Amino acid sequence: MRRRDILTAIGGAAASTLPLRAQPLAVPLIGYIGPESPEPFTSRLKAFREGLGESGFTESRNVAIEYRWAQGQYDRLPSLAADLASRKPAVIVAAGGAPAALAAKAATSRITIVFEMGGDPVALGVVDSLSRPGGNLTGVSSLSVEVSRKRLEFMHELLPSATEFAVLANPTSPTVDSQLKNLHAAADALGVRLHVLSTSDEREFEAMFSSVSQLRAGGLVFTSDPYFAFRSQRLAALATRYRVPAITQSRDFPIAGGLMSYGGDFTQSHRRAGLYTGRILSGEKPADLPVQLVTKVEMFVNLKAAGTLGVTLPPSLISSADVVIE
Repeated sequence: MRRRDILTAIGGAAASTLPLRAQPLAVPLIGYIGPESPEPFTSRLKAFREGLGESGFTESRNVAIEYRWAQGQYDRLPSLAADLASRKPAVIVAAGGAPAALAAKAATSRITIVFEMGGDPVALGVVDSLSRPGGNLTGVSSLSVEVSRKRLEFMHELLPSATEFAVLANPTSPTVDSQLKNLHAAADALGVRLHVLSTSDEREFEAMFSSVSQLRAGGLVFTSDPYFAFRSQRLAALATRYRVPAITQSRDFPIAGGLMSYGGDFTQSHRRAGLYTGRILSGEKPADLPVQLVTKVEMFVNLKAAGTLGVTLPPSLISSADVVIE
């Protein structure tokens, strides 16, 4: 073969390899399922992305995320989780409570799932144990559900002469029965009576607040549920309009003008969920990652709301608060 032909053949072979070298490497895909819409999830997503970034992953740079939102309709979660599973992501993140975690678990036993919730994942059947979750799931749990009874105690501390209180519960929540059991036990210990109001429909909120006055309840205690947490602005406005002292799980409520909140630190739980997701993308197995517990519980009180409602926050409550809004 002539020298020119040899050089041409070598050049052609080298050129044929260039497209392969120029092709970008595929980035891993995260499937993210939430019980609400993205707008009220903004601060939670920010914390999740911060955790993901701490483990070396940034959305749109070296990882892609597909989102599915249930818009507050828990019955949509199973189909949304199944849809995400069909996309075969590297990880499914089920954030914002037990309903999303249970839906993701039912959708796949092969794809790794990182959950974020406020309840006990063992009691709910999400994992076998905290130290050895087993299977394809691990995640983060805060204490929002476990401290529901403490909200009633704080409300009684605020209104010690009240003999009756109202409780608002979401009947579709998988943790509602355990929360109500704990609240009734706390009520018995305090010597007060509870009126349980149930709704999973925002259109019924106003009637609920109206009925609190008719029941002559001293105040309103919310069970832990993402449906209530993500409607804090609406709830705070109604509490002001109907002059109802109320306490919820989420800091969003007093920040929006409500009286008090007591619950787990959601920024920490979502950040840690992001960290775990990144560790799994880096090759760690969910069975080797124990469920993390966010033990920090935060209390917010709003002094302006107290003045509007005509109640005086005792010094003991103010000193217990992590944040006092003036």
